[in-house]
Parts: sequence; structure tokens; C-alpha cells
Amino acid sequence: MSLEIKLQVFEGPLDLLMHLIDKNQIDIYDIPIVTITEQYMEYINAMQKEDMEVTSEFLVMAATLIDIKCKMLLPKEVNEDGEEEDPRAELVEKLLEYKMYKYMAYELKDRQMDADMQWFREKNIPKEVKDYEVPIDFSEMLGDATLTKLNEIFQELLKRQEDKVDPIRSKFGNIEKEEIDMDAKTLYIKAYIREHSKFSFKQLLEKQHSKTEIIVTFLVILEEMKLGDIEIEQETTFGDIIITSRKAS
Repeated sequence: MSLEIKLQVFEGPLDLLMHLIDKNQIDIYDIPIVTITEQYMEYINAMQKEDMEVTSEFLVMAATLIDIKCKMLLPKEVNEDGEEEDPRAELVEKLLEYKMYKYMAYELKDRQMDADMQWFREKNIPKEVKDYEVPIDFSEMLGDATLTKLNEIFQELLKRQEDKVDPIRSKFGNIEKEEIDMDAKTLYIKAYIREHSKFSFKQLLEKQHSKTEIIVTFLVILEEMKLGDIEIEQETTFGDIIITSRKAS
């Protein structure tokens, strides 16, 4: 059986298979794989005569059809559910998917052609209509509002703004950064420890002039205790802390 085919008609192997199915009026769910394979191979042979560089897609599909043809001759395999597997099932699924996309492409092309036939009229609004502004009647907007009512509204807005002010933070003055020379302060504390071999930690803190100096002093004492240069004693809970210099002893 000879088959006359124009190579340029088909976009790919699936397009050729759909052509053969439609031409032979075949049920896509029950493809006679032997007939389709023979006609497909005739196309491949004709294609090779005109173009030696046959695309790999057509050759792969030819191998797939031959593989399905061989499986059709063998006893059918059974899946896990005990149902017989059809070797053509995967091919049918691909053909249906291709057919759907092809029809969608036709639909989009038709819509594009319809869109090219639509024309839109340019804007031609008269200048007097374009420049028209709706007049504003201020007396109607104010209604029964009086200066007294407007003042009440204004005072209410001011009160709301006052209520938003933080009563505590709003009383803070300017916060200025207190600069302390850490090295100088450290040398001062170490010198104090050497001069007073044994002294009260409370008395040392009382000589400081700010919270920052107290904190720095506390940190220096902790560092000296960590290095083992001083000893700390406290006879009772919350009692005075006595500091003794180990270097002086």
C-alpha cells in the first residue's frame, strides 16, 4: 500500500500519527498498531529519500512503534491490580495531550485573527466637555455648621493629639552621652587598691560622680578579682563588702 505524503505538512512524529489516525478513521483508544506502524515506516523511508538528515524525533517514534508492535504479539502483562496492561496506553495518552494542545493553538490563532479585524475609535471628546469641572457649593458643604461647631471640632482634635503624648517620656530632658576614659578610670581604681590595702567597696563607690562611673568601677573590681589581685569578703548577707589587695600583703 503506497502512501503519498508531503514532508513539510507535519510538524513532528505525533502530528504524523494524528494524520494517519484521522485518515484511516481509527479509534484513538484502539489503534491497530500494525497498520499504523507500516504507514509510519513508509513515511520514514520517503523522508530518507528526500532528506538524508532525518530528525531524531521521527526515528525515536519509529522505534517506539516497533517496540509496541512486538509487545502486542506477546502475552499481555498484568499489573499489581490484576488488570492487563495495554502497551499502547502511553502512546494514546501522548496523542490525546498533543491533540488538546493543537486544538488550543488553533483557537488562539482564530482569536488573534478576529482581534486583527477589530478597530477602536480614537477619543474625540469636545474640549468644553473635557475642561468641564463640577461647581462646588461651599454653603451646601458646610450645611448647618457654624464657627462655634467648627471651633469645638478643632478643640477636640487638639485634645486627641494631647492624649497621644506620653506623660512620662514627654518630660524627659535632653539625653546627653557621658564620656568616660576607660583606661584612665582603670588606672585610678588600680592605684586606689594599691594605696588602700584594705577598704570598703561601698566607700569606693561613694567617691564616684555618676552611674556610669559606678558601673565602670564595678567592672574593674570584677576584673581584678578574676585576675586574683584582690580578695572579697562579706560577713553578713547584704552587708558591706571588704576588699583586700593581695599584692600589698
